[in-house]
Amino acid sequence: MLLANNISFKRNTKIILDNINLTLSPRKIIHVTGNNGSGKTTLLKILTCILEPSVGQVFWNGKKIKKDPFNFYKDVTLIMDKQTSNLTLTVKENILFWKKLFSSSINMKEIDSILDLLSLREYNNTLTSNLSYGEIKKLELSRLVIEQKKLWVLDEPYLGLDNHSTNLINQTLINHIKSDGMVIFSSHFSPNVPNLEILHLENYA
Repeated sequence: MLLANNISFKRNTKIILDNINLTLSPRKIIHVTGNNGSGKTTLLKILTCILEPSVGQVFWNGKKIKKDPFNFYKDVTLIMDKQTSNLTLTVKENILFWKKLFSSSINMKEIDSILDLLSLREYNNTLTSNLSYGEIKKLELSRLVIEQKKLWVLDEPYLGLDNHSTNLINQTLINHIKSDGMVIFSSHFSPNVPNLEILHLENYA
């Protein structure tokens, strides 16, 4: 369970977030909404211990994350709006790197199935630098399946995706929740995913 108590964040003298409380338990998904500059990315960075809140604490399974971040990170997949794939590697080389980095048990047949679903199989041996923005986004999102983590934290996961890919991500989120996973994501887009809990950041500034 991810728990945030009384989270506030101030940049210089400007209050970005004010007194946010949230609980993310298994089989739950939270959609963080808000205008540009409302603090969506800031909140996700606080929840994953990248940024320190001005006030408040974040807990994972009852323990403060900042006291044992490695225990937290072994359970979380974090995909921000900026890509982490290596542009000098091919699509397949990036996936094999992530597989090794996260000690994933996923096999090559499953990887090929993911690439087929994302319409990336034909780009197996293509340098990532030659992909479109949307194709790189899909490659990034393949980490959700490769890493096999309980908690997914996603910043603008729908940006640059076509309708087919959007529907595929929706179903991936639904399947993860059904398997006792947890998701919190920010987006201007309202996906067709049931039982979303909405966190409107305009209410906390």
